[in-house]
Amino acid sequence: MDGHHLILGKLSDYLTGGTLDDTHDERYRQKIAHLLIDRKGYRTSDIKARSDLLVQAGEKRAIIKIDFIIFLAEKACMLIRYGPGSLVTRRRPALAAARLLAPYQIPLAVVTNGEGAETLDGLSGKVVGQGLEAIPAKIELARHIEDITWEPIAAERAEMESRIIYAFEVDGSCPCDDSICRL
Repeated sequence: MDGHHLILGKLSDYLTGGTLDDTHDERYRQKIAHLLIDRKGYRTSDIKARSDLLVQAGEKRAIIKIDFIIFLAEKACMLIRYGPGSLVTRRRPALAAARLLAPYQIPLAVVTNGEGAETLDGLSGKVVGQGLEAIPAKIELARHIEDITWEPIAAERAEMESRIIYAFEVDGSCPCDDSICRL
């Protein structure tokens, strides 16, 4: 089956130097990577890109990609989800991912369409920053996590969060979307 995106050629991944398909979405991801490294003070070793996340709803299972996870002091402290279009519709699945990617609540979740962004508090879900410039710099994130208790996520809560992501990201998605792997 053909892929979901128009491939414009190849490009070099800013974080790894590897070769990726050049798509409109990938250009925005590269823009975000440049922002994190060049203006926000992160090192490539602080960032894990294109992480797999297994989600399920009952017997239905799928793997989705998380664009960026930011680590400080060996803890996942912030995740960034890119998606074209409205940011509002991306909030809830990003918060759910922040409750599934680690055994604890990731403190911040960022949703972005490459032009705008919203930074969400992982616990409350409230928008605490708007715009790409509001994405915390490394020093700001380090200050933000100083008093975090890293509470574990209950199994029942994790199951519900997984169902939420499945409903938002997998159910009803285009069958040719090769960024989702239905199992």
